[in-house]
Amino acid sequence: MEIITLVSTWLIPTFLLVVLSVAVIKRVPAYELFVEGGKEGVKMAFSLLPFLVGMIVSIAILRSSGALEAFINSITPLLQMVGIPADIMPLALVRPISGTAALGMTTELIATHGPDSFIGRLASTMQGSTDTTLYILTVYFGAVGIRKMRYALKVGLLADLIAILSTIIIVKIVFG
Repeated sequence: MEIITLVSTWLIPTFLLVVLSVAVIKRVPAYELFVEGGKEGVKMAFSLLPFLVGMIVSIAILRSSGALEAFINSITPLLQMVGIPADIMPLALVRPISGTAALGMTTELIATHGPDSFIGRLASTMQGSTDTTLYILTVYFGAVGIRKMRYALKVGLLADLIAILSTIIIVKIVFG
């Protein structure tokens, strides 16, 4: 355990020292390049802002309109037939859209049901094994100017669906 602590403490400073040493040896203006990269990062952050605001507003409308709850209520009988708790479905539907909203839902589920409950374990596992596909496509593809997503959306959502179903199956097997 001490070796892990030692490595984690010194890994980043050692990496920075190696990078700066290589820059000095190759006579690369490291500080100027760092500042230039920082400027590009700030420009990128501002270019992402409209996409982020759009995603946040969309999620707020979905939740506050009651559409998400109405959909969950309509499929609850089907979920009960296959043994999936209806409480987990809002998380499963929102996770591909927004990590922050999904984290909020996970926090609510754990606060309501407890961290060691089936739903708490399912929510935690789902949070860790799925990704924010629509967020990634909207923000990152939009930032670099990709307009046609082709198969990225289909494959990303399919991967999320497989991850959600796998999570439910594995948590049922492991935790009953």
